Parts: sequence; C-alpha cells; structure tokens
Amino acid sequence: MSSTKKNKGKQPNNLSKSILDILRKNSDQVFNHKQIAAKLGVDDANTRNHIIRKLAQLAAKKQINQVDRGKYQINDSRDYYRGILDMTTKGYGYLVVDELEEDIFISPNNLNTAFHGDEVEIYLFNRRRSKKSEGEVTKILKRKRTEFVGILQLKKEFGFVVIDDPKMYTDIFVQKNKIGEAQNGDKVVVEIEEWPEKADSPFGYIKKVLGTPGEHQTEIHGILAQYGLPHDFPEEVEEFANKLDTKIRKEEISKRRDMRDVLTFTIDPADAKDFDDALSFQVLKNGNFEIGVHIADVSHYVKPGNILDDEAYERATSVYLVDRVVPMLPEVLSNNACSLRPNEEKYTFSAVFEIDKNAKVKNEWFGRTVTYSDARFAYEEAQHIIETEKAEIPKEISIQDKAYSVHPEIVTAIGEMNKIARKMRSVRMRQGAISFDKVEVKFNLNEENEPIGVFFKTSKEANKLIEEFMLLANRKVAEFIGKQESKKTFIYRCHDEPDEEKLNSLGNLVAKFGHSLNLKNRKSISGSLNSLLENVQGKKEQNLVDTLTIRTMSKAYYGTENIGHYGLAFDYYTHFTSPIRRYPDVMVHRLLQRYLDGESSANEEEYDKKCHHSSEMENLSTNAERDSIKYMQVKFMQDHQDQEFLGVISGVTEWGIFVEIIENKCEGLIRLRDLKGDHYDFDQENYAVVGRKTGKAYQLGDEVYVSVKDADLMKRHLDFNMIGNKAEVEA
Repeated sequence: MSSTKKNKGKQPNNLSKSILDILRKNSDQVFNHKQIAAKLGVDDANTRNHIIRKLAQLAAKKQINQVDRGKYQINDSRDYYRGILDMTTKGYGYLVVDELEEDIFISPNNLNTAFHGDEVEIYLFNRRRSKKSEGEVTKILKRKRTEFVGILQLKKEFGFVVIDDPKMYTDIFVQKNKIGEAQNGDKVVVEIEEWPEKADSPFGYIKKVLGTPGEHQTEIHGILAQYGLPHDFPEEVEEFANKLDTKIRKEEISKRRDMRDVLTFTIDPADAKDFDDALSFQVLKNGNFEIGVHIADVSHYVKPGNILDDEAYERATSVYLVDRVVPMLPEVLSNNACSLRPNEEKYTFSAVFEIDKNAKVKNEWFGRTVTYSDARFAYEEAQHIIETEKAEIPKEISIQDKAYSVHPEIVTAIGEMNKIARKMRSVRMRQGAISFDKVEVKFNLNEENEPIGVFFKTSKEANKLIEEFMLLANRKVAEFIGKQESKKTFIYRCHDEPDEEKLNSLGNLVAKFGHSLNLKNRKSISGSLNSLLENVQGKKEQNLVDTLTIRTMSKAYYGTENIGHYGLAFDYYTHFTSPIRRYPDVMVHRLLQRYLDGESSANEEEYDKKCHHSSEMENLSTNAERDSIKYMQVKFMQDHQDQEFLGVISGVTEWGIFVEIIENKCEGLIRLRDLKGDHYDFDQENYAVVGRKTGKAYQLGDEVYVSVKDADLMKRHLDFNMIGNKAEVEA
C-alpha cells in the first residue's frame, strides 16, 4: 500500500511543526500547499484546507515568509520568535509558539518593560541550560495598551497608581504636576508616557478621574476604561448624527424594492430599545412561502469616511453591560432611524427567500428595500402564540401592559415560520452543528442599579425561530458572494475546529460527572458534544459543563479567507443581520451592494485589517461584559453574607477550590489554608484536594455548602468559607 493511500484523511498531530520541519530542511526552496501535502503524504481535501489555513497563520506570525501568492519559505531567524505575551498574576510571562513543544517561559527579569498582551519579539536561550524553554523580550513590537485603571496613592511630592489588573506587575509613577484634580484614593485612568532606563516604574499622567472606589458608577466606568471602551459619544459625532436626514423620501423609495404592503413584524426581548431585524411573511400562489429577513439599512446613513463611520469603526461593536448598553451608533440612529419600530416605514437591506413546506430554499433575492413593521412582539408573546395557536395575548406577558388580540394572519405566519425553523434546525443538527443553549445570568435591578435578584434566561422556540432565519440570511449572503466564479473580497465569520488537546481535557473532566465523549471523528465529536449538552440540562453541573465545552471551541473571528463555521456546520457564513450593533455587518452590507452593482472586488488587505480590528474589539467587549456580570454577582453576594448556599465544586487548583452556587451561578474561591481540620494537598490527576490525616477529599463536581467570607467589589472577587459536603451537612 502506498504511503499516500495509507495516510489519506489522517492529519499529522502537530501540523505547524510538520510544516516548519519540511520548510527548515529545504530552507532554500519555496513550497505551495499541494507540495507540502505531498511531502506529508496526504491527499484529502480536509487536510489540504488545514494546511492552507496553517500556512496563512504561520506567515501572519512571521514564522514563514510568503514569497509569492500561495508560495512559502522558512523565515531563517531561528532563535527569535514573535507572539503575544501572556502574563500570569505572579509576575512572569509565557510566549506561545506553535512549533515548539512547550510555551517559552519569560522571567520577571527578562520582560524588559513588556506588559500582558503586548506583541513582542523574544530571543530563545540555549535550552540545555534549563529544563524548560526560556526566553528574553528583545523588542516590543506593539503595545496592547498604554492606559490603565487603578487607585491613586498620593505622597507629598508625587503619586503612584496601583493598577487593578492583576496581570500588571508594576505600579505607575506620577509626578506632582501630572496629577491634575485627582485626590488620594481616587480610582483613575493613568496613561504611560515613558519608562526611563533606570526607573523602577513607568512614568505617566492622570488622564481621567473615575470617582470613589466601590461606588457603582465608578466601578462600571472603570470596567469600560480598563478595556479602552468609551461610555459616551464625542460632541461632534452626536451633532453630525442629529443633522442626518432621516425622513423616508419618495426619490429614495423609487430606488428600492417596495415591501411596505407585505405583513412584517419584529420579535425581540421585552426590554429591547433597538430593533434591527424584522421578518415578513406571505403565501405564494404555488403554495410556497415568501419569507423576508429585513435588516436596518445602517449603511444608508453611515457612509465611508465620515466622522460617524470613523467612530463606529473604532468602537466596532455595542457593549452590553449588566445595567446599560454602550451603543456603537448614536441614539438618533440606533433607537430611531435604524430601529424597525412598529407602524413606521424604514429603509432596510433584505434577504428574501421562497421556501417550501419542507424548509427547502427555492429562490433567493438580496437588495435594498423599504418596509413597514405591522407589529412588535416580545419573545414571551411570540412563545405564547406558538404554544396556544391563539390570537389573545394575556396582560401578564403583554409589553403593552394590557390584554390584546393579534391579527389572525400573524398567528398563521408565526406558526408556519416556526415549523420551518424547526426543520432547518433539525437539518443543521444532523449536519454536525453544536447546540449551545447556555443559561444566561440576568439581574433584577432597582432604581439605583442595585441587584435585588438573579434570574436565568433560556432559549425557547420563539428565540430559536428568530435565530434560524437570521442564520439562514447570514449563510445565504455568504454563499452568494463566496460561490461566485471570480473571487470577491468579503467578510466571513470564521470558526475553526476545536483543539484536540482541549477536547481530551474536557473528556477527562466530564467523566468525573459520569459523562463521556466520542472523539473518533468530526461527526462523532459534534454528536457526543450535543448529547453531553443535552444530558446536563437542569443538572448541578450544567453551567460548568456548558462553560467548559464553550472553552474547548476555537474563538470565532472575522476574516476575508473563508474557512467555514465549525460550530454551525456551515461552509459559508457571515454577519449580515445586526449592523446597528456590529460594524462587520455594516461592511458586509456595503460589499454586498457593491457586488450587486457589478463593481470590481474590494481591496483584500484593507478589509483584512478591518476584520482583525473588529475581532479584537469584540473580545474586549466580551471581557467587559463578563466583568460587569462578575461585579454584579459580588455586589449581590455582599447582601447575603450570613446565608448558607448549596454549590458545586467547579474547579480545583493547588491553592484552592472554586465553588459555583447553584441558585445564582455566583462563583467564589475557598483557599486551601482556610479548610479546617486538616492540611489539604492538591491531587491533580483526580481534580481533588485530599486531607493528609483524614484522607477526606473534595472533588470536582461535589456538592458542598458554603458561606461568603469576603466580597471584594474592586477586585470583583468572592471568597467562600467551606461548611461541608452536602451529605454531611444534611445528615
């Protein structure tokens, strides 16, 4: 049997290392992906696609050079590596380098003023001197940030800002004349100006005073500032937006498909203020349905190069904190002109489909439209219609705060669309899509934004109905451009396959709860992940397993090179449906219209850069959202310090046990030194801590009773006291 046949479909374990080995051994030659595949002895399309992606990634990291389109050669600076510095809270860092078997350790002495998240070049020491790979930062290629949030400590002639971020290993020195109005103990934003060669700390100035630590507004503004996110718009941007012509004009209608007479409605959360998508429905003469996905035409108002566009691009996304939304666009657009409010005509960009009763798409049309929304529903109201098939909406779920009747046409439309959505979802699941119905933690807030209760938001059929039609529009727009004969620059939402190592770790973890994973091939992986997510529904370990499963997935990102979307099992996917809150969707609208108009392909390099920026801003926004939830959880637990809570052990480390409270999903740490009655050692293999004398063990997944020891708002951290195992306490 030939080696090619033997290896067909079998991907090398470490593809990066295999590719680099080939290029190193033939350092004077250039290779394309087909030649690499031949050297590796593989010839299946799936592995070839992996090789194409990996070559692009290695070139982006400067580990190989792209000497011509699709042709690569080794970058021969062998002892120097580039990457993003990942700091620990203990003051040392690591650089992750694909082709090395382990991360490169960087001691505090060898950081040379580099901070967490900086793009750096490092020199790798001779590894014989040490058991682990160790390096030194030789260049800071790009600072991740120069602004930090912290507490000002004033001395007589100067001050220091002690930074909130635990991964920041130094405080920042501020001269007296650069302190401004800040007072001792204030939470501030400080900007680093320089780090003089012989100085122990970098020098900076106070850029903004956020307020008194621990106060609600101070802490929320602190979270935004920590990630460099704004909380208001510059005056000139607001002025520009307020002067836009937002009236619906006859001359503009004449350039669009007029769909104002077609039944159209929105379904959104009850507390939504902007409605950027609507659905239309009508039955065609042939018995098929015409279903339109209508999206606010943001690109009609936000034109390339104006200050509104510049601001939207910089923000790249709306940020959803627990108590507020920081919008990407000013209110005149986000809540008015581009919000598809009921009984109003709006400019829209639409994907219109002819679909048969088996959920097969027979025809599609994309273009600019003008629509009229006949009604607005909350998810709860639409769910009531689905469940009862009745037109009466009771007062207790009505967003109108009164009982009312829905037009029978709408009841029919929602019912038929739900049947189609179910069928589309079923097909996706069979094709290997992964069903993440993660429980969302939400808070009931009083007028002062104090959390007075916690509740969980789950997805029902009404949510899934909207989700399926948005997925359909996103997929079909991406296919329409991606499948054209000549390649067109476009923006894809990309999601790579999960990391094998992380999947193995997940398998080991869930085994502790009696679950198993089949990691044999792609289909068995997605099937067993779906079974796992279904099996944990309503169980004590659900939130932990949901979270851990999401962490095994690669991060989705925006890119001009389409690699498909693993989690959704789509070969082509983009973001078309939320231009009010996502800048990539605005760019997708512009590019789609450009190609509908028959224009040439846009500049790929320019859009690649914009994709990278959008992905980065999305990550910052997600981190800020998580921090705001953690802040609210800590705030909520401050008022419950005398209570006992039942929790599940969600993590075990060498310094302590993490416990997640079942009734509110708040997570806190019990330090090993605080465990009474014995000295406990960490048993890494069994995800447990074990008492030396008693042999008593606390293991991942155990149910335990805890109480709050300390709730630190500024660090957004909870410490718990251990009361005991559930069985002991309840005995």
